[in-house]
Amino acid sequence: MTQIGPFDLEKKAAVIAVILEKPLETSKKAAEKGADILEVRLDLLGIRDPESAAKIIREIKSETGLPILVTNRSGTEGGKWEGKEEDRTGLLAALLSLKDGPDAVDIELSASREDRDKVIKAAKAHGKTTIVSSHDFSKTPSPQEMTAILTEMFTAGADIAKLAVMPGSLEDVLNLLKVTLEFKNAGKAVCTIAMGNPGKHTRVVAPLYGSLLTYASVESDAAAAPGQLPVDEVKKIMEMLK
Repeated sequence: MTQIGPFDLEKKAAVIAVILEKPLETSKKAAEKGADILEVRLDLLGIRDPESAAKIIREIKSETGLPILVTNRSGTEGGKWEGKEEDRTGLLAALLSLKDGPDAVDIELSASREDRDKVIKAAKAHGKTTIVSSHDFSKTPSPQEMTAILTEMFTAGADIAKLAVMPGSLEDVLNLLKVTLEFKNAGKAVCTIAMGNPGKHTRVVAPLYGSLLTYASVESDAAAAPGQLPVDEVKKIMEMLK
Protein backbone atom coordinates (compact mmCIF):
# COMPACT_ATOMS: atom_id res chain seq x y z
CA MET A 1 0.00 0.00 0.00
CA THR A 2 1.25 3.48 -0.88
CA GLN A 3 0.16 6.17 1.53
CA ILE A 4 1.20 9.39 3.24
CA GLY A 5 0.08 9.31 6.84
CA PRO A 6 -3.42 7.82 6.78
CA PHE A 7 -4.11 8.99 3.21
CA ASP A 8 -4.33 5.96 0.90
CA LEU A 9 -2.90 6.98 -2.47
CA GLU A 10 -4.08 3.75 -4.08
CA LYS A 11 -7.69 4.83 -3.62
CA LYS A 12 -7.26 8.30 -5.13
CA ALA A 13 -4.60 10.83 -6.01
CA ALA A 14 -3.80 13.46 -3.40
CA VAL A 15 -3.91 17.21 -3.87
CA ILE A 16 -0.90 18.62 -2.04
CA ALA A 17 -1.00 22.26 -0.98
CA VAL A 18 2.40 23.91 -0.92
CA ILE A 19 2.99 25.93 2.26
CA LEU A 20 5.54 28.63 1.48
CA GLU A 21 4.57 31.55 3.73
CA LYS A 22 2.75 32.25 7.03
CA PRO A 23 2.73 28.49 7.72
CA LEU A 24 -0.08 28.18 10.26
CA GLU A 25 -2.42 30.65 8.58
CA THR A 26 -1.77 29.27 5.11
CA SER A 27 -2.15 25.65 6.26
CA LYS A 28 -5.56 26.33 7.80
CA LYS A 29 -6.65 28.05 4.59
CA ALA A 30 -5.40 25.09 2.52
CA ALA A 31 -7.37 22.68 4.70
CA GLU A 32 -10.51 24.78 4.27
CA LYS A 33 -10.03 24.67 0.50
CA GLY A 34 -9.88 20.87 0.52
CA ALA A 35 -6.19 19.99 0.44
CA ASP A 36 -5.44 16.33 1.19
CA ILE A 37 -1.81 16.77 2.26
CA LEU A 38 0.36 19.79 3.12
CA GLU A 39 3.91 20.23 1.84
CA VAL A 40 5.91 22.33 4.29
CA ARG A 41 8.69 24.01 2.29
CA LEU A 42 11.37 24.65 4.90
CA ASP A 43 13.60 26.42 2.36
CA LEU A 44 10.89 28.93 1.38
CA LEU A 45 9.82 29.46 4.98
CA GLY A 46 13.42 30.19 5.98
CA ILE A 47 13.40 27.51 8.71
CA ARG A 48 16.89 26.24 9.39
CA ASP A 49 16.80 24.40 12.72
CA PRO A 50 14.97 21.23 13.85
CA GLU A 51 13.34 22.88 16.87
CA SER A 52 11.59 25.59 14.85
CA ALA A 53 10.58 23.12 12.15
CA ALA A 54 9.22 20.62 14.69
CA LYS A 55 7.18 23.33 16.42
CA ILE A 56 5.62 24.48 13.14
CA ILE A 57 4.79 20.91 12.10
CA ARG A 58 3.17 20.13 15.46
CA GLU A 59 1.04 23.28 15.30
CA ILE A 60 -0.05 22.62 11.70
CA LYS A 61 -1.00 19.02 12.48
CA SER A 62 -2.92 20.10 15.55
CA GLU A 63 -4.84 22.79 13.66
CA THR A 64 -5.56 20.92 10.42
CA GLY A 65 -5.31 17.19 11.12
CA LEU A 66 -3.74 16.74 7.67
CA PRO A 67 -0.67 14.65 6.81
CA ILE A 68 2.56 16.61 6.41
CA LEU A 69 5.18 16.25 3.69
CA VAL A 70 8.40 18.07 4.52
CA THR A 71 10.71 19.43 1.82
CA ASN A 72 13.91 21.45 2.03
CA ARG A 73 14.57 22.12 -1.62
CA SER A 74 18.09 22.70 -2.93
CA GLY A 75 18.90 25.69 -5.10
CA THR A 76 19.81 23.48 -8.07
CA GLU A 77 16.27 22.06 -8.03
CA GLY A 78 14.42 25.36 -7.74
CA GLY A 79 14.62 25.82 -3.96
CA LYS A 80 15.88 28.64 -1.76
CA TRP A 81 18.08 26.80 0.73
CA GLU A 82 21.29 28.68 1.51
CA GLY A 83 23.95 26.85 3.42
CA LYS A 84 25.75 23.56 3.60
CA GLU A 85 24.22 20.53 1.92
CA GLU A 86 24.84 18.37 4.99
CA ASP A 87 22.81 20.85 7.08
CA ARG A 88 19.96 20.84 4.55
CA THR A 89 19.61 17.07 4.49
CA GLY A 90 20.46 16.76 8.19
CA LEU A 91 17.45 18.90 9.05
CA LEU A 92 15.18 16.55 7.11
CA ALA A 93 16.68 13.46 8.74
CA ALA A 94 16.30 14.95 12.21
CA LEU A 95 12.60 15.71 11.71
CA LEU A 96 11.84 12.18 10.55
CA SER A 97 12.78 10.74 13.93
CA LEU A 98 10.13 12.78 15.78
CA LYS A 99 7.02 10.97 17.00
CA ASP A 100 4.76 13.83 15.88
CA GLY A 101 6.97 14.83 12.97
CA PRO A 102 6.24 14.75 9.23
CA ASP A 103 4.53 11.80 7.55
CA ALA A 104 6.67 11.96 4.42
CA VAL A 105 9.85 13.52 3.08
CA ASP A 106 11.01 14.67 -0.36
CA ILE A 107 14.70 14.31 -1.17
CA GLU A 108 16.21 15.07 -4.56
CA LEU A 109 17.82 12.43 -6.74
CA SER A 110 20.56 15.00 -7.43
CA ALA A 111 21.64 15.07 -3.77
CA SER A 112 24.90 13.25 -3.08
CA ARG A 113 24.41 9.56 -2.50
CA GLU A 114 25.60 9.94 1.10
CA ASP A 115 23.17 12.76 1.92
CA ARG A 116 20.31 11.13 0.05
CA ASP A 117 20.83 7.78 1.76
CA LYS A 118 20.92 9.50 5.15
CA VAL A 119 17.42 10.91 4.61
CA ILE A 120 16.00 7.75 3.03
CA LYS A 121 17.35 5.53 5.82
CA ALA A 122 15.87 7.85 8.45
CA ALA A 123 12.49 7.76 6.71
CA LYS A 124 12.44 3.98 6.44
CA ALA A 125 13.63 3.53 10.04
CA HIS A 126 10.67 5.56 11.30
CA GLY A 127 8.01 4.34 8.87
CA LYS A 128 7.76 7.55 6.86
CA THR A 129 7.05 7.73 3.13
CA THR A 130 9.98 8.69 0.90
CA ILE A 131 9.59 10.75 -2.25
CA VAL A 132 12.70 10.95 -4.42
CA SER A 133 12.36 13.82 -6.85
CA SER A 134 13.89 15.45 -9.91
CA HIS A 135 13.02 18.81 -11.44
CA ASP A 136 14.09 19.94 -14.90
CA PHE A 137 13.16 23.59 -15.44
CA SER A 138 14.66 23.83 -18.93
CA LYS A 139 13.34 20.89 -20.93
CA THR A 140 11.55 17.57 -21.10
CA PRO A 141 13.96 14.64 -21.41
CA SER A 142 13.25 11.92 -23.95
CA PRO A 143 10.85 9.13 -22.93
CA GLN A 144 13.81 6.80 -22.51
CA GLU A 145 15.59 9.29 -20.26
CA MET A 146 12.46 9.91 -18.16
CA THR A 147 12.02 6.17 -17.72
CA ALA A 148 15.65 5.86 -16.64
CA ILE A 149 15.35 8.74 -14.14
CA LEU A 150 12.24 7.29 -12.50
CA THR A 151 13.79 3.83 -12.39
CA GLU A 152 16.91 5.24 -10.72
CA MET A 153 14.70 6.84 -8.04
CA PHE A 154 13.20 3.46 -7.13
CA THR A 155 16.67 1.93 -7.06
CA ALA A 156 17.68 4.70 -4.62
CA GLY A 157 14.84 3.69 -2.30
CA ALA A 158 11.87 5.83 -3.31
CA ASP A 159 8.37 4.84 -2.24
CA ILE A 160 7.16 7.44 -4.75
CA ALA A 161 9.25 8.70 -7.67
CA LYS A 162 8.54 12.32 -8.60
CA LEU A 163 9.52 13.85 -11.92
CA ALA A 164 8.75 17.45 -12.91
CA VAL A 165 9.77 18.69 -16.35
CA MET A 166 9.38 21.77 -18.54
CA PRO A 167 7.64 20.96 -21.82
CA GLY A 168 8.46 22.83 -25.00
CA SER A 169 5.49 21.35 -26.84
CA LEU A 170 2.35 19.30 -26.36
CA GLU A 171 4.30 16.32 -27.69
CA ASP A 172 6.55 16.63 -24.64
CA VAL A 173 3.48 16.55 -22.42
CA LEU A 174 2.15 13.46 -24.20
CA ASN A 175 5.51 11.72 -23.74
CA LEU A 176 5.42 12.42 -20.00
CA LEU A 177 1.87 11.10 -19.69
CA LYS A 178 2.78 7.99 -21.68
CA VAL A 179 5.72 7.27 -19.36
CA THR A 180 3.42 7.86 -16.37
CA LEU A 181 0.91 5.32 -17.67
CA GLU A 182 3.65 2.76 -18.28
CA PHE A 183 4.79 3.01 -14.66
CA LYS A 184 1.20 2.82 -13.44
CA ASN A 185 0.65 -0.35 -15.47
CA ALA A 186 3.85 -1.76 -13.95
CA GLY A 187 2.48 -1.11 -10.45
CA LYS A 188 4.99 1.64 -9.66
CA ALA A 189 4.07 4.72 -7.58
CA VAL A 190 4.97 7.90 -9.44
CA CYS A 191 4.18 11.60 -9.44
CA THR A 192 4.67 13.39 -12.74
CA ILE A 193 4.25 17.06 -13.57
CA ALA A 194 4.70 19.12 -16.73
CA MET A 195 5.36 22.66 -15.58
CA GLY A 196 4.58 26.01 -17.23
CA ASN A 197 1.64 26.89 -19.46
CA PRO A 198 1.95 24.00 -21.95
CA GLY A 199 1.76 21.53 -19.08
CA LYS A 200 -0.70 23.32 -16.82
CA HIS A 201 -3.45 20.83 -17.57
CA THR A 202 -1.31 17.96 -16.26
CA ARG A 203 -1.99 19.32 -12.76
CA VAL A 204 -5.45 17.78 -13.08
CA VAL A 205 -4.98 15.28 -15.92
CA ALA A 206 -1.81 13.43 -14.86
CA PRO A 207 -3.64 11.58 -12.04
CA LEU A 208 -5.82 9.93 -14.70
CA TYR A 209 -2.64 8.40 -16.15
CA GLY A 210 -1.25 7.25 -12.83
CA SER A 211 0.31 10.22 -11.04
CA LEU A 212 -0.46 9.72 -7.34
CA LEU A 213 0.17 13.33 -6.34
CA THR A 214 -0.56 16.76 -7.74
CA TYR A 215 0.74 19.99 -6.26
CA ALA A 216 -1.33 23.14 -5.90
CA SER A 217 -1.01 26.65 -4.53
CA VAL A 218 -3.09 27.98 -1.67
CA GLU A 219 -3.36 31.43 -3.24
CA SER A 220 -3.61 32.00 -6.99
CA ASP A 221 -0.77 34.57 -6.88
CA ALA A 222 1.62 32.50 -4.76
CA ALA A 223 2.72 29.41 -6.68
CA ALA A 224 5.87 27.49 -5.76
CA ALA A 225 6.40 26.27 -9.34
CA PRO A 226 5.39 27.40 -12.85
CA GLY A 227 1.85 26.35 -13.77
CA GLN A 228 0.55 25.51 -10.29
CA LEU A 229 -3.18 26.03 -9.91
CA PRO A 230 -5.09 26.88 -6.71
CA VAL A 231 -6.09 23.97 -4.47
CA ASP A 232 -9.84 24.48 -4.70
CA GLU A 233 -9.76 24.71 -8.50
CA VAL A 234 -7.69 21.53 -8.81
CA LYS A 235 -10.04 19.66 -6.47
CA LYS A 236 -13.11 20.85 -8.38
CA ILE A 237 -11.76 19.88 -11.80
CA MET A 238 -10.49 16.50 -10.59
CA GLU A 239 -13.95 15.73 -9.19
CA MET A 240 -15.47 16.61 -12.56
CA LEU A 241 -13.07 14.29 -14.38
CA LYS A 242 -13.64 11.26 -12.15
